[in-house]
Parts: sequence; structure tokens; C-alpha cells
Amino acid sequence: MTRYRDRATGAQIPQVTDGPAISHPTYFLQSSFFPGGREMFFTSYRSGAAQLHETSLATGETRQLTAGEPIHPFSPALHPDGRTLVVTRAGGLWAIDRAALSERRIMECPGAELGECSISRDGEWLTTAYKKDSRCGLAAGRFDGSCWREIPFPRTVIHPQFHPLDPEWIEFSGDPAPRMHRVRRDGSGMECLYHHGNDEFVVHETFLGTTGDLVFTIWPRALCRMDWATREIRTVAAFNAWHIAPDRRGARVLCDTNHPDEGLWIVDASTGGRRRLCLSESSNQGTQWRKSCYALAADFAGARRNLSWMENAADTVYGPQWTHPHPSWSFEETQVAFASDRTGVTQVYVVEV
Repeated sequence: MTRYRDRATGAQIPQVTDGPAISHPTYFLQSSFFPGGREMFFTSYRSGAAQLHETSLATGETRQLTAGEPIHPFSPALHPDGRTLVVTRAGGLWAIDRAALSERRIMECPGAELGECSISRDGEWLTTAYKKDSRCGLAAGRFDGSCWREIPFPRTVIHPQFHPLDPEWIEFSGDPAPRMHRVRRDGSGMECLYHHGNDEFVVHETFLGTTGDLVFTIWPRALCRMDWATREIRTVAAFNAWHIAPDRRGARVLCDTNHPDEGLWIVDASTGGRRRLCLSESSNQGTQWRKSCYALAADFAGARRNLSWMENAADTVYGPQWTHPHPSWSFEETQVAFASDRTGVTQVYVVEV
């Protein structure tokens, strides 16, 4: 494992992966670390398609956890039991036992494509986004495979997440706008949390830890907070925070930046004060990030729409996503994982907090 010194902060940064194939951590909404911070998991294309791998940060020893049909590259999520990883493949949701390398199909939605998934904090419930022919929505059910239901939605669904204090509620994004919605796990109570137009580029909303409130970016102007109960919105910090990952208590928000890329930062959720961890030195591709509005039909000429759903290297509107840092915390919140193509090929990096 090689290391380099960050030219902005002086931090010593290990490069966790290497080689000619793209490798990246899971999405910014999930931690890529196992408890203890000595091992982590990541997606790599080294076998020719997206598969799940794990590695020791001490020895660099790496092993492949999945094979066969590719996984959704940004779907892996660690179950609270600390040994089971959940991934989506095409229309299936799978549990991977990292010790035994065994797989269990949790549920199947024939003919559908499943996207990112989320696990409730008690480990009992799962949710994932789906597309099936012309239909979109999210599905929710138990980790043991029972009680699954589809919850339809008229537009593409991305980033479904359980409320950290009440797994009856799921927050999700409608693509493109308006973005923020919530629905009960049984499909009732569907509502838009914030009605906005294309003049506000709301992205990357997530829960502010165990506060239960939401944080989101109005790109590229501000990091904002929404009260879950009253929907009151206030600005946390006025700067170009991009992908955001709050800590468990909701006291700090980790983020990357773009246009300009000034690196990875930790923001105090109460004061808006921030400190830089390191530079990303990633290419941060996607033409829409130079603008402050969602892509319209003309912007997608020659590109596949809805990059957040299924990643595509040819897209130039919102990605490719693996050129974005997508920083995430370790469970102990002493390390941060991020992706960078600083060497020409996206690899996994770790920086200490």
C-alpha cells in the first residue's frame, strides 16, 4: 500500500487499491468500513465487471466477495450485524456473508432494475429503489425476506433512506425535481417535503445523524438543514459543499467540493465553521455541475439519463460517478474513505480525521 502527503494539509494518505481497473468505495450515504476501522469493502471492476471486494488496511490483503452477475456498483451496505453485506443485482437484493462467502437472495423483483439500498438501524428493514418498464418507485420489506411491498412513484427514485429514529419512515429523492419526499414503510403518507423548481438545484439530501433532521445542498451555494417536523429550512454554511455525509450524532458534516474543488471538509453543523481534511485531486466529471440547475432534455443529448440510477461511463451530464470523491466516515469516525482518479484511474483512498 503506497502513501502520499497531501499538498494542502500535509496529511499522509494511503492509497488502498491499485492497478488498471476502476475501484471505489461505496456511495457517500454508506460507510465503506467494517467496525474497528482495520478493514473496508469497495467495488472494483478488476474482474471485468462491478464486484464487491474487501481489504485489510494493515496488510493490503484483498479478496473478492461476489462473482457472476455484476452488482449495482453503488449499492453495497453493511448490515448492523457487522458481517453481512447487502447488494443489489439487476432485480434481486442479496445478503453476502463475508466470512463464509455465502449468498442469500432476500427478495426478487422480476423484470426490474434495483438501485441503492438502505438498512434500518435495527437491521430489520430494507428499502431499495426500482425501475420496471415504465414504472418507478421503491420497495421495502424485512431483512428475512418477508413483508415486501412495492411503493410506486411517478418519477425515478434515488437515495431511499430510513429515518434513523423511526424506521416507519423512508425519505427518498424524486429525480429530478422537486427532490425531497417521504413515505411510510407501508406506502402511506406520501408527501413532498420541499416544493422547488429548476432554479434551486437541491441534491444529496440525507439525515443529520440522530437529530432526525435532514441536510441537503442547494448546489453550489449552500449546505442547508430542514427540521423533519416543521420543514423549516436554514443555511448551515454558504459554500459549495457537494456530496455530504453527517456523523452519527449529527454534529459534523463531511463533504467534498467542486467548481472549484477545494478538497474534503468537515463542517460544524451548529456554527457552519469548517476545516479541510485534504484535497481530492479527482476529475469530478459531469457538465451539469458547472450549472446551478437540473439537466433538461437538451442536456442529455448523447448521454444516458438518470446517471444516479445506473452508472454509465459515457455520460457527461452528472458523471461518471466514479470520478467523484463521495467521502464517507468510518464507524469510529476517525477515518474517511474517498475515491480519486488522480493517477488516471479511480482508486480508493483513506485519510485520518
